[in-house]
Amino acid sequence: MKRIIVVGGGAGGLELVSHLSRHFGKSDAVQVTLVDRCRTHIWKPLLHEVAAGVIDKHSDGVEYGMHASMNGYEFQLGNMSDIDTERRQITLDALIDDNGEVILPSRQLDYDYLVLAVGSVSNDFGTPGVSDYCYMLDSLAEAEKFHRALINQLLKVNASENDKAELHVAIVGGGATGTELAAQLHHIANLARAYGMPKMSAQRLKVTILEAGERILPALPERIAASARQALSKLSIDVKEGCKVVEADEQGFVTGEDSRLDADLMVWAAGVKAPPMLADMGAFETNRVNQILVRDTLQSTRNDEIFVIGDCCGVQRDDGSWVPPRAQSAHQMAETVNDNLRRALNDKPLKAFTYRDYGSLVHLSKYSTVGSLMGSLANSSMFVEGRLARLVYKSLYNMHQFAVHGYIRGMFKILSRKVGNAVSLKLKLH
Repeated sequence: MKRIIVVGGGAGGLELVSHLSRHFGKSDAVQVTLVDRCRTHIWKPLLHEVAAGVIDKHSDGVEYGMHASMNGYEFQLGNMSDIDTERRQITLDALIDDNGEVILPSRQLDYDYLVLAVGSVSNDFGTPGVSDYCYMLDSLAEAEKFHRALINQLLKVNASENDKAELHVAIVGGGATGTELAAQLHHIANLARAYGMPKMSAQRLKVTILEAGERILPALPERIAASARQALSKLSIDVKEGCKVVEADEQGFVTGEDSRLDADLMVWAAGVKAPPMLADMGAFETNRVNQILVRDTLQSTRNDEIFVIGDCCGVQRDDGSWVPPRAQSAHQMAETVNDNLRRALNDKPLKAFTYRDYGSLVHLSKYSTVGSLMGSLANSSMFVEGRLARLVYKSLYNMHQFAVHGYIRGMFKILSRKVGNAVSLKLKLH
């Protein structure tokens, strides 16, 4: 039996095991195993919505154990801490509960082919105080942690005897995550009035986005950035461009101009990097953001039997730029590795990965959706906004559902979500 282990159940990892398990079924020739340190998958572009409280893991998440049972692969809960490339073996840390008791001891899993899809973590660029005082929306646990703090702060402002009391939220990073979260927070502040906080509204919320670059959404065309900036301005969200944060403390941020911005909640969304452990292992060639360097087949440059996909994969294009850490990149990489694993098992030549930029969209809650379509496919981009952009944005999530669940189950999942959104609470308080 050939053993394929996929480490990381993000967009790329979960789509890959779904494709492989549907292809091989209950075959005795191939065993597919997914390893993740969490029990639940949430599509990473939705984490800011979990943080704001407009969705939760129960309605929009995928339980790995249940999904594995329904699709015929094995799920192992645990954190990978080491790889022995000579023995073709990975080590999982002991699984420990909240009381410090060992549930499962440290384990070793053997593989014939290993796929690393461990995603990314926030890059604080060594800024003092960030790891101690800021929320980072790297994972479902972090998003839920921020949401609990947000609800507590909303309750605090609502209960204040000072009618001028405000909730100050500072977000470092004017990329998609930062701008989308800012718009969602404005929406949530107004929703709170209907959920036991009658004194709360967006007028008592002050959101500031701090972007070190010349403009927000630096990876997207200027027209998209300008449209998003205008939409944020209408919501009274303060956007400070060219503003570098040099330190974070308990009260807020210190900027490059030696000025301060105090805040009740601080979010760091200024960039990502692959987990440092990948570089620390010494088993791979990595770039400056810890991504594993790969060949055009998405195999590690040092190991034929190890493939890499998603945010932790370093693919340099002909123009010297790197394939961006986006959900569409992970999706395309998962499709290539799915094909290449089947080819490898049948001793066929592997195919090269080609990244295609289908454009980018920024969804500013219910207020606006802007973006570009087609991207490099037409050597140009088509600007879209409004209902068309919102429809395309939703279709991207639907495509992920189809990849994970198949078309029939995926359609039922989409319909169930629509019904759930129509009858459930608009703001999650738990």
